[in-house]
Amino acid sequence: MTVNNYPLTLLYDGACPVCMLEMDNLKARNHQGLLRFVDISEAGFDPTPLGATLAEMNALIHAQRPDGSLVIGVEVFRLAYTAVGLGHFTHFTAWPIFKPLVDAAYLLFARHRMLASRIAMPFITWLAARRALGRSLACKKGACELPVSNHERNAS
Repeated sequence: MTVNNYPLTLLYDGACPVCMLEMDNLKARNHQGLLRFVDISEAGFDPTPLGATLAEMNALIHAQRPDGSLVIGVEVFRLAYTAVGLGHFTHFTAWPIFKPLVDAAYLLFARHRMLASRIAMPFITWLAARRALGRSLACKKGACELPVSNHERNAS
């Protein structure tokens, strides 16, 4: 049986700076529209229809396939990176020799992502500014595409 993974809805914590940095990266590369983004930290987000609790979703990243099934943890990143043409950077993470190590490392990171965000804040700020400058320069050349927030998308 073949599983259809796309469009894949990424359920991420928008209150986490490292998480937002990664989602911004994926949004910028989502040219084929294979990824959807839902910020679970937004007021009114209800995980109940997904069959998961907010605590579970905050513990590990989740994504939802078109059939409603959930993908959890590093597999979310493998699918997301594949969707934006960067799967070659993550395919090794599924190899039996690396998978347990990568899964354990991600679990450790996810548990301490807010601390990691605080430690990495100077880098996050620098990278976000650099990306914003790149988008600004692209706009001046006529290739401007502004990301749409979930709030703006829901309002239309």
